[in-house]
Amino acid sequence: MAILRMKEINNMSSEERVKKVGELRAELSRLRTMISAGGAIENPMRVREIRKTIAQLLTVENEYKLGIRGEGKGASKAAPKKPKTTAAKKPKEAK
Repeated sequence: MAILRMKEINNMSSEERVKKVGELRAELSRLRTMISAGGAIENPMRVREIRKTIAQLLTVENEYKLGIRGEGKGASKAAPKKPKTTAAKKPKEAK
């Protein structure tokens, strides 16, 4: 089960994303400490899910900073299409 879905990440503000990254890093650190101490953790897949979610949050945050993602909701991901141009017809020469 995913921790956060991409739709939820996209709807977060920049501050919320940064805060969530901090929370997830703290949880990941706690889990890694438990593993290194030789303890058994409840769900070993949780480490992978946390790492993946952190990566997604940081990626989306960087895309907003670089301007790859639009600030508004529902921003188009595709490049705008250029209008079709037709070849100019040469006028017929009079004989």
